Amino acid sequence: MPAEEVEVAISSDLDIVLARQKGRAMAIELGFSSGDATLIATAISELARNIVSYARTGRVLLKWIQGSSRVGILIVASDEGPGISDVQQALRDGFSTSGSLGLGLPGVRRLMDEFGIASKSGEGTTVKVKKWRL
Repeated sequence: MPAEEVEVAISSDLDIVLARQKGRAMAIELGFSSGDATLIATAISELARNIVSYARTGRVLLKWIQGSSRVGILIVASDEGPGISDVQQALRDGFSTSGSLGLGLPGVRRLMDEFGIASKSGEGTTVKVKKWRL
């Protein structure tokens, strides 16, 4: 089995790449298909990019998890940035405050099996997502 958990500090594009690589490697070690490993890496990229874009610094925690009869990966992206003033709006397709395509959070929600977000204005944001191996 892979390392039970890996944490990557996020403050630059290089950190985004590192988190993505570590997530993909963990997914492959856990027996995810190449396609699913790519989806996991994409979700990590989106979450880490949001940290760099909006909060400047944060962290991504990657952890393998065991369900009753399945194995999965938990990704927790957290920061102490400005927070998201309207989480529901941020989860709408096409919504962006940065002029991007707005695929970030809605895209991550579609790519993963479970999605949760907690954000408090002025205190930061934590996004927890899970992908289960079929």
